[in-house]
Amino acid sequence: DYKGQKLAEQIFQGIILVSAVIGFIYGYITEQFGWTVYIVMAGFALSCLLTLPPWPMYRRNPLKWLPVQESGMEEKKSADRKPKRHAKS
Repeated sequence: DYKGQKLAEQIFQGIILVSAVIGFIYGYITEQFGWTVYIVMAGFALSCLLTLPPWPMYRRNPLKWLPVQESGMEEKKSADRKPKRHAKS
């Protein structure tokens, strides 16, 4: 559903943003760029774990699909079609 997709996107972006800020601050304090990369990668892995599987919290508002049409409609559509005529040269 669309609300679940929106929630997953917000969670994903929020975790990435928070981990990037924390990683930057920690890497700046320790003067190690590697820690910044590790923290951002850990945030990415956590956000993937929380948003990629179809958790029930993302499926609370299912879409209502149209009912299946009967086969009689297909026969009517094929009868309505006119044969194609070729243009004269």
